[in-house]
Amino acid sequence: MNIKQFEYKPLAHYSYAIVSVGKMAVIDPERNPEQYYAFAKANNAEIIAVIETHPHADFVSSHLEMHKETGATIYNSEKLGADYPHTAFDEGDSIQIGSVTLKAINTPGHSPDSITVVATEGNETALFTGDTLFIGDVGRPDLREKAGNMKAKREELAEMMYNTIQNKFTDLPDDALVYPAHGAGSLCGKNLSDDNSSTLGNERMGNWAFKDQTKEEFMDTILDGQPFIPHYFGFDVDTNKVGADGLKPSIEKIAFSESSTTEGLIVDMRDEATFKKGHLKGSFNIQAVSENAKFETWLGSIIKPEDTFTLVIDSKENKDTMLHRVAKIGYEKLLNKVITLSDEHLVTTEKLDLADFKSHPEKYTIVDIRNKSEIEEGKFFDNAIPHPLNELRETANEIPTDKPIVVHCAGGYRSAAGSSILEKNMDGVTIYDLSENINDFK
Repeated sequence: MNIKQFEYKPLAHYSYAIVSVGKMAVIDPERNPEQYYAFAKANNAEIIAVIETHPHADFVSSHLEMHKETGATIYNSEKLGADYPHTAFDEGDSIQIGSVTLKAINTPGHSPDSITVVATEGNETALFTGDTLFIGDVGRPDLREKAGNMKAKREELAEMMYNTIQNKFTDLPDDALVYPAHGAGSLCGKNLSDDNSSTLGNERMGNWAFKDQTKEEFMDTILDGQPFIPHYFGFDVDTNKVGADGLKPSIEKIAFSESSTTEGLIVDMRDEATFKKGHLKGSFNIQAVSENAKFETWLGSIIKPEDTFTLVIDSKENKDTMLHRVAKIGYEKLLNKVITLSDEHLVTTEKLDLADFKSHPEKYTIVDIRNKSEIEEGKFFDNAIPHPLNELRETANEIPTDKPIVVHCAGGYRSAAGSSILEKNMDGVTIYDLSENINDFK
């Protein structure tokens, strides 16, 4: 089997192509379909199938665009209730891709409509498990209480996942390759491995979900300590159920102006040092200075689907890159315009006197914006007030304002965003970002 794994690192997302005898299937494609077209061309293959293992929550898929541009059939579980042209792909159904046979197994748990794709050719077996079976973990069961065609409570999905792991992979061989839709860093699970593939035999031995345990023990483990749910997750489930608009037309219509200014909700993607030297008042500093920065995750965790915003970028040359990144989660629909800044109407951020803070921490209100699970593992400062970043816009008004405020996270990336949110919400209060200096307190 000719299998190609594609990775989008900021969202720890894996998608796949299977090529055989001039035919190609794509599984769980990301928003930009161009890499799949290029792979098909390089292999002299025709894309005839696009398979969605479930309606994804953390990224927008290009399944509908690929169908329109190539004529490929979209396959997904009938339980999904898709609003786009599709063919049902559930247990008992199969697709032929050259000499490779693809069969579906209904594997609910992460979502009620999840499927696993079983690919066989001769003695080879590969499993495309979506968000059901990860390397070292299984998909979280708490994302479908408020989104999608089929809604289910987290306890119901946890029980479904137990039954899936107990029963659905039993007849498959140990040497079956396991190809998940996500790896370490994804919010679709809590303890994902850095490995990008495995075998079913290795998972049976090393993945906690396959251990001999009662249903109650399994459910307690899977429901405990799951990460927060970003604002955009339900929005993306609904977008993927309908099918997203074509990428290029969606981003080409967004206005761009250089040396400009704006008002309203503003996201500034520049690096923290540049941002602090001069930015528009009230801007949120969500950095996208490296291709691996978790820009998409924090954009969709801080900005809500009902918001609209302006994006400040560092240079015209980065405009297309940033539009693509915003579109990965479907947020180009919320984007009013993209601008670079003029030198006028900019404000600066005060720098913390680190020596004074170390000597007299009691003079400051310390705000810990790490995730709840991180805070539960231990604080850096005993008197720090916990306000996780994903909730900070809503909880900022609960923070005392009688002292200067120092914001910290675990490494400096999130505190740049957190301190900028408090600057917007607390006019007249001095806000400091501890940034990378948090390392002095570890």
